[in-house]
Amino acid sequence: MTLLAQARVSLQTAQAPFRLEIEEAGQTLTCDFAALDSLACAVTSFELSTPALAGQTPQELKRLGEKLSSRLTYLLEPINPIEFDAEQCVVQLRSNPPERDEDRTSYYELVVKRGGSLSLCRFVKKPGSVRETVPMHLTREVFFRLVSDFSAAVA
Repeated sequence: MTLLAQARVSLQTAQAPFRLEIEEAGQTLTCDFAALDSLACAVTSFELSTPALAGQTPQELKRLGEKLSSRLTYLLEPINPIEFDAEQCVVQLRSNPPERDEDRTSYYELVVKRGGSLSLCRFVKKPGSVRETVPMHLTREVFFRLVSDFSAAVA
């Protein structure tokens, strides 16, 4: 059963808070849910691990980051590559532009690591304080689309 099919089945009976851990064909998806109802969910962490990324060159990881950037157009803000560390083989992407209001800045951060993982989370930064992780509020359809896009990107 694909990761997407497993995720659909798992969310049918799940109650938050809970951790979703599913695996298929060497890919492991781990997500922490803070809330879940029939239409939407609040996800505090979303990570896909796969050994397929372990042998990637820095340029291949950079292309993977760009590929994900072009696919994840359905999130609140567009995500674009902001940093590429060839030595550590890490690609970092963030919302561009981030969501800003009077007292805070909110943004997505996607990290691609050669060690074998893709992770997505949402941060809030208030003036004069450190950033903190906050739940990503997603419809179930957007969540399932993330599962499908992440899985396809590393296949």
